[in-house]
Amino acid sequence: MTMFMFATGIENSYPTVGGKRVDEMAKCGHYKYWREDFAAVTELGIHYLRYGPPIHTTWLGEGKYDWSFTDMTFGELLKRDITPIVDLCHFGLPDWLGDFQNPDFPPLFARYAGEFARRFPWVQLYTPINEMFICAIFSAKYGWWNEQLTSDHSFVTALKHLVQANVMAMQAILDARPDAIFIQSESSEYFHADNPAAIGPAEVLNALRFLSLDLNFGRRVGSEMYQYLLDNGMTREEYDWFMHTRLKQHCIMGNDYYLTNEHRVAADGSSRASGEVFGYDGITWQYFDRYRLPVMHTETNFADYEHGGQASVEWLWKQWSSVLRVRNDGIPIVGFTWYSLTDQVDWDSALRADVGRVNPLGLYDLDRNVRPVGTAYKQLIHDWGMILPTQSVCMIVPTVRPSEYHDAWAARRRSEAEAMRRAKSPQPDPTGSDSTPQA
Repeated sequence: MTMFMFATGIENSYPTVGGKRVDEMAKCGHYKYWREDFAAVTELGIHYLRYGPPIHTTWLGEGKYDWSFTDMTFGELLKRDITPIVDLCHFGLPDWLGDFQNPDFPPLFARYAGEFARRFPWVQLYTPINEMFICAIFSAKYGWWNEQLTSDHSFVTALKHLVQANVMAMQAILDARPDAIFIQSESSEYFHADNPAAIGPAEVLNALRFLSLDLNFGRRVGSEMYQYLLDNGMTREEYDWFMHTRLKQHCIMGNDYYLTNEHRVAADGSSRASGEVFGYDGITWQYFDRYRLPVMHTETNFADYEHGGQASVEWLWKQWSSVLRVRNDGIPIVGFTWYSLTDQVDWDSALRADVGRVNPLGLYDLDRNVRPVGTAYKQLIHDWGMILPTQSVCMIVPTVRPSEYHDAWAARRRSEAEAMRRAKSPQPDPTGSDSTPQA
């Protein structure tokens, strides 16, 4: 097994758009071809898979679950010894729970996460909630998904509920699997000022992009962002809870980078895509300097409509070169991900136009034929898989393969992790009651 975490993912977005559920697993055929999809992961020599159960068909109500599909799929992952990085919430909630304005979401989601972790104790790696910043801004600031709201207050409400849910889910998972590791996948953004008058708006946007991870990792925000949070509905008690409920020591900072992650900002605060300017390596340094955590490149792809697959191969090469660059410059980088395994559908409109447009982004097309970038990725893994871990700045994550879960050394590691958690002094409770944030 390669020790560097080469990964891919099964696209499992499921927001509601205009009252209609958009399910990428259905659009991409995964419910029909899940066995073929897992076989493709094995064929490429990939051992790590970003994957999760469809929350809207699995979590049927408080304490009510349908684990049938999840039992089959995770049973196959266990059989194939593929290590899942479990994505429990990816841009949407079950209909019965509503949307991200719901204050009941965080404690209920934590119970769901705990139930999953107890049902699948061999799972160690998690992304409890994917891209919290993107989910909040698309749902509650741009008005595209889920609650479709457009105010700062609705954005802050969604963001605090998403991060509360993420942190509480980490606590619940650690109770079931004390050596769990959380790869917190978040979009790495940057906003460039178009002119001097745009410097101020760009600075605000460049502070906003860090809010989800600041709260998640318990890092104090600047005075302007603190005022912004309190002016838009976050209480001091809620903020203090984030600062004192620190689980950073269990985390890897996952950052996603696409051609659309950099933006040009006008004087009025509006923005548009700038294309690649700083690139993955330049922006990753900004995030690493802020959080000082091991890094995993958790998503990238390239839509290759006109170049016969070669443009995506070139993008893979460029992203991999950026990974090597940050590694050589001293960032402890532990993994890389091409996202996703198959082509996607309607992501060119951020899932807002249900027209069935296939986006050629995957390692395989939707007929499950390998694309040139899939072949190139397989070769890259073969060439580099055992080289990187010999470099001192390329850390080896203490993962336990599914097939190793019952080994004596793995059981000892879990016992030691549990003992450390029990010995740790209780965190102060800024709410004055219990560890649940006040809504």
